[in-house]
Amino acid sequence: MIETRVAVIGAGQAGLSAGHHLHRAGLTAGAGFSMLDRSPGPGGAWQFRWPSLTLSTVNGVHDLPGMAFAETLGDQQAQAVPAADAVPRYYREYEERFELQVRRPVTVTVVCDREGRFRVEAGETVVMAEGLINATGTWEKPFVPHYDGAETFTGRQLHTKDFTTAEEFAGKHVVVVGGGISAVQLLDEISRVTTTTWVTRRPPVFREGAFDHDAGRRAVAMVEERVRAGLPPGSVVSVTGLLLTPALTAARDRGALERRPMFARIAADSVVWEDGSSQHADVILWATGFRSALDHLAPLRLRGHGGGIVMDGRLATRVAANHRVHLLGYGPSASTIGANRAGRAAVTELLETLA
Repeated sequence: MIETRVAVIGAGQAGLSAGHHLHRAGLTAGAGFSMLDRSPGPGGAWQFRWPSLTLSTVNGVHDLPGMAFAETLGDQQAQAVPAADAVPRYYREYEERFELQVRRPVTVTVVCDREGRFRVEAGETVVMAEGLINATGTWEKPFVPHYDGAETFTGRQLHTKDFTTAEEFAGKHVVVVGGGISAVQLLDEISRVTTTTWVTRRPPVFREGAFDHDAGRRAVAMVEERVRAGLPPGSVVSVTGLLLTPALTAARDRGALERRPMFARIAADSVVWEDGSSQHADVILWATGFRSALDHLAPLRLRGHGGGIVMDGRLATRVAANHRVHLLGYGPSASTIGANRAGRAAVTELLETLA
């Protein structure tokens, strides 16, 4: 059993940021804080991303506090480097530089509150801690909505998480479901090698030009307002819209961005709309996002009647019902830059609570 002051669950961007600020606050790995991560190596969810996702196509990799991403790239042509290689290398060097001593691979299955201390169970690893910073993100909880007939579909169904290369779909008609950044990136790739149909629940909103600081701040504020009210966080991207990049402009020109409304049901070899029209499908790719991976926190009874968790604190990382618990990567701290700022705020507030 490990006795520590603060347990950090998850070692992606948010978890590493928290670890850095715990280290700066004078706590050492071990008695001061203990970091647990379920992945086989450093890199968070980035290590599992598809090979074609390069640094030129990702939504952004923000520097972790105290160490620039560029330091680990060397002489490489940064834009051509696969994100699944570059980011894990950066995280590995970061963990070593700040002596974070992440324990992995360990999967936390349950967290209980035992008379003022948290018991964090991860197989044979058990951690007892005064405070908890949860930074498990969303990658382990892909979301696929239910549609009548899905179980009868004879083709292939997969989620964004399962995607590897577009070439495996050559010669097959692919229905891409979803209106987020990953959906349009994958639609672009797949539409270059085969025929596609794009469906979304709402008409997508494209924007041209840079997304400025003020617009980003407004979008994050809307998500923060939701979690402070105890509502499910929603997506920052749903507020910001989709950047019309040169690649997506080319996809639009070849007809790949001709969006159809959401179908009503799924048949053995097709998707069917409310009016009875249908589209043959060999593959349905569910680019329908993820949900917060918080099942292990269920014994703490954090969720409220609104379906979410009421959050407070300076950057809405603190659970209102239990100030010894902070959630990073939940709501406004889900972006890479948001995770950095939230890591610092969470550590400051948590240590004040534990003082």
